Amino acid sequence: MSPADPVIGVLALQGDVREHLIALAGLGVTARPIRRARELAELDGIVIPGGESTTICRLLDVFELREPLTARLRAGLPAFGSCAGMIVLASQILDGRPDQVPLGAIDIVVRRNAFGRQVDSFESDLAIAGIDGGPVRAVFIRAPWVERTGPDVQVLARVGEHPVAVRQGRVLVTSFHPEVAGDDRLHELFLSMVTSGERRPGT
Repeated sequence: MSPADPVIGVLALQGDVREHLIALAGLGVTARPIRRARELAELDGIVIPGGESTTICRLLDVFELREPLTARLRAGLPAFGSCAGMIVLASQILDGRPDQVPLGAIDIVVRRNAFGRQVDSFESDLAIAGIDGGPVRAVFIRAPWVERTGPDVQVLARVGEHPVAVRQGRVLVTSFHPEVAGDDRLHELFLSMVTSGERRPGT
């Protein structure tokens, strides 16, 4: 297997799993739904999809994925989280449930449902650092925003004063849903992060 042909997992516990699998397959990479800890060893990167963050966090424990996934992330497994995925990968959640524990893969504090409820969903064209070809169409659905960033976090895009796309090392997160907008440039950015380092860190 060449660095141009990584194996990317999409955490398939809840949310926009199919949409991410389709976007990744369209870019010519092997994309697999992930539900079991044993499947993590085969991955070069993982996507945490949009959906319901409290449900995803709970199912990580139900499926006994939290500890092995945390270990892979700490060992350097690249990760991309969209909307709920941003919340799950964050270091701290504001306005979440008391029992909602994030994975701590990126040094950010996120505010859950910061842009409002389902009826407050909206779309916007965003200029994103590192993305060529003009603005990215961003779909915000009960979206979080980043309240605080650590010193090593790079802000890629904002809505007003609030970061909505950030990166730290080989972890990329967005408040919005690139998987539903028909624009695969953020997936391409993530794949470039995956292929820029060693294969299958932590295995």
